[in-house]
Amino acid sequence: MTDQVPAAENLSPTDEALSVLQNQFPNAVRRDDRDGYSGIVVDPARLVEVATYARDSLGYDYLSSATAVDYLGKGDHLEMVYHAYRTTGGAALVIKAQTDREAATLPSLTPVWPGANFQEREAYDLMGIRFEGHPNLKRILLWEGFHGHPLRKDWKEPYYEQEQKPFDSRWPNGRVVRSEEHNPYGKNVQYPDDFDLDGYTSPAEAAVYEEMNLGVDIRSDLATERMVVSLGPQHPSTHGVFRMVAQINGETIQQLEPVMGYLHRNHEQIGERNTFLQNMPFTDRLDYFCSLSNNLGYAIAVEQLMSLGARYQPPTYRAEVLRVLMAELTRIVNHMVAIGFLLNDLGAFFTPMMYAMIERELILDFFEAVTGSRMMCNYMRFGGTAMDLPERIRGEANLVNDRVRDFNTMEFLRELILERLPRAVDQINEYLTTSEIVTNRCIGVGVLPRADAIALSTAGPVLRASGVAYDVRRAEPYSIYPELEFDVVVRDHGDIYDRYLVRIEEMIESLKILRQILPKLEETQGQPFFAGRGGIYSPRVPAGESYGRVENPKGELGFYIVSDGGQNPWRYHVRAPSFINLTALERMSKGYKIADAVGILGSIDIVLGEVDR
Repeated sequence: MTDQVPAAENLSPTDEALSVLQNQFPNAVRRDDRDGYSGIVVDPARLVEVATYARDSLGYDYLSSATAVDYLGKGDHLEMVYHAYRTTGGAALVIKAQTDREAATLPSLTPVWPGANFQEREAYDLMGIRFEGHPNLKRILLWEGFHGHPLRKDWKEPYYEQEQKPFDSRWPNGRVVRSEEHNPYGKNVQYPDDFDLDGYTSPAEAAVYEEMNLGVDIRSDLATERMVVSLGPQHPSTHGVFRMVAQINGETIQQLEPVMGYLHRNHEQIGERNTFLQNMPFTDRLDYFCSLSNNLGYAIAVEQLMSLGARYQPPTYRAEVLRVLMAELTRIVNHMVAIGFLLNDLGAFFTPMMYAMIERELILDFFEAVTGSRMMCNYMRFGGTAMDLPERIRGEANLVNDRVRDFNTMEFLRELILERLPRAVDQINEYLTTSEIVTNRCIGVGVLPRADAIALSTAGPVLRASGVAYDVRRAEPYSIYPELEFDVVVRDHGDIYDRYLVRIEEMIESLKILRQILPKLEETQGQPFFAGRGGIYSPRVPAGESYGRVENPKGELGFYIVSDGGQNPWRYHVRAPSFINLTALERMSKGYKIADAVGILGSIDIVLGEVDR
């Protein structure tokens, strides 16, 4: 790179990259000088050129997150925020482009980072930004009969009550009057002005089939029949809320498109009406197998904003030890379930799943004793955790002859981490890794090459099974991970089998981390699990932006948050690994059999609560 400006001794790699871009594109790039903000703002006309330069000359080859923000009343523009990283590690290069709200148009960055595909479709769907040059711009989470773009600040639902919580009807007097009660016979659905529900046929549905080019003849020595098949949503492997539309020639997949949105709840709109703390239990519902690590990602994002204030106190060491303990147990919980469900999808119905559930239930016993809940734990707080470990794990007798649990917590943990879980992982490895079902159905199937895995923004085991040693715990460390010894698990073939093996080996590495956590729990016993003065319930969050991310079991989970200094987030966006990893589903499936599609989907390990939000 010959045109790079010399780096000052105290200049970070990210600051150096920003300086290079300003020097290379002096009239198109400016620093974002808003208080609490970072990165660069790029002239939309040069956005693709700047992004290409950042990828090819500065090494930012991995697009993690793309977020749309509505600044109604704060400049009255819409803004796209792209977080790009180097797969060699380091902080983000934050690229922003702004557009007028009334005619919101920006160039698509899918030619630069194909992983922007689904994320730009989401921004179009929920914010109304049109992306010129996008290969398939249509709604992705909502249907065509939905009126407007619900994340815009001027959008109101039919029974709109107030912009932010707590609502006046609930607090402080508690006289609950719901807006539906004022109009009990009204419609709770709005349609676009030009929408006719009578005789409606979905243009998106038609487009799916039209894009398959069914009128094109294919010459072949073997006479085969081309057809389109729909897998799901009423299909055991798609969980009732997800669909794959595939064009097949004989039994070979030629094209495939994921269809989602059946479970969409507008999680982010709810998040912007909640107070900061009210969002914590909502993160539990994203990936409901990974409640505690979801909590951690959101806590880190808000703590980044809180650190802009003078009174901020970072989490205590005890709190960080507890956080890592919970996150790594969660990784084992998730991978156990992921492997069990993958075997279900491959035809080994339920026996491996039930074996995987045994040790998972013991971990959930521990979660329940500490947090009060098995799956929706709501445990992390800004500045620490909600509570410390109890002295004992107790149970109550609900029925006659019930066995009552009563264990010393640390003894329970030691047995779990040092004996039970290692045996369980070894058992799964012994019975499944060389099984004919697994090897015949997985080796060489669903291959995702390294370059495609990076370009399509995949994360977690999907990315690392394609030979990319990228793990947020090492690439941009957080909490106490820098002082812990563990390896980033990598495999090179990028097939279903390697994605399975990565999860097996990551459980082994999590156990290595947990063995290091046990003595730290004993050393810090009695120390505070929360830092701050009263902020456990009502934190002060200064104005600015933050992007907090963690290495969740399914991949990078990120929260992009904008605060205007009030008690509610101005913008709350979730970078969901299940959603973005599906961008690679078609690439993984092309050329394989229709029977393989179910196993390929299972190897990605998605949860639809996180996909649709």
